[in-house]
Amino acid sequence: MPTAVTPVRQLHPHAVHELTEAAQNLLSSTGPLKDDLDWSRLLAQVPRTAASLSADIHHVCRPVDSAAGLFVVRGIPVVDETIGPTPRHWSSAGRAGALYDVVLLLLSTVMGTPIAWEGQQDGRFVHNIVPSPGHEAEQTGASSSVLLSPHTEDAFHPGRAHLLILGCMRNHDAVATTAASVREVRLDAADVALLSEPVLPILPDDAYAEAQSYTGTPPAVPTLWHSPNGLTLRFDPAYTPLEQGSAEHRAAYSRLTDELTRVSVAVSLEPGDVLVVDNDLVVHGRVPFRARYDGTDRWLKRASVRVPHRRTRPAAEQDEHGYGQAAVEAYA
Repeated sequence: MPTAVTPVRQLHPHAVHELTEAAQNLLSSTGPLKDDLDWSRLLAQVPRTAASLSADIHHVCRPVDSAAGLFVVRGIPVVDETIGPTPRHWSSAGRAGALYDVVLLLLSTVMGTPIAWEGQQDGRFVHNIVPSPGHEAEQTGASSSVLLSPHTEDAFHPGRAHLLILGCMRNHDAVATTAASVREVRLDAADVALLSEPVLPILPDDAYAEAQSYTGTPPAVPTLWHSPNGLTLRFDPAYTPLEQGSAEHRAAYSRLTDELTRVSVAVSLEPGDVLVVDNDLVVHGRVPFRARYDGTDRWLKRASVRVPHRRTRPAAEQDEHGYGQAAVEAYA
């Protein structure tokens, strides 16, 4: 898998100072906070602060503008010695890296509307993605020893994010995030037509235990469709019951999988890098690595963003039940 020459948007030092100072001021203005951050008090102030950020920051946060479907914002300082040890589980992170939680919230708010999930990480708007003992072989962000298969983030849900944002806190082992854009694959028209039919469902992943017990009928969804700007996808083979499809459908799905593998690139994030992925164009994953659980493992922050008035998805998604899961908008 090639290492990507990823589009990079460099923050100027004055913009970095402005952004981090704004985040620190937000943290200070909320007064004493619980260990898990009192988001309701802090979130109330984020939109106005985000709107007041300079044109330089807003320009860096402009929409994805290449077929690669992603970019990296670079320049935010993260000092390894001061952020504390990598948590062994998201629930033990507390306020670790709280400044960077707020930095991601500000960037997310410039790009759109941050969302949280009632059924994941206690409804937080910024998640801690760390390897966790006992979860090594799962297809979730807490895994380590297995390839995290390329997938659309929260593909099972019609309210999934338009943008996935990953901020790197620590990555001593240069563990790569994988990414592949549907705009760079080569498929014939017959395969595109077949995969544009709603044939199979995408089931909730292991991070949503409550959704996995939902008793409603799983809705069949298309894997591909044409949006106003080009081909778009919704893809999660680890949670798609492919054995229920016809031989023709499985063959077309396999060719798409092979093409995504062919165009896949490895993005090794450095501390302070913020990777922005268009969740309608790009499937992402992660290469396997050996977790040490000694406080030095890979540690990412994750935010999910909806882009208001974006029209990239089939109208039929509005009728899906979402397996009983609710996405909560930060500023609804």
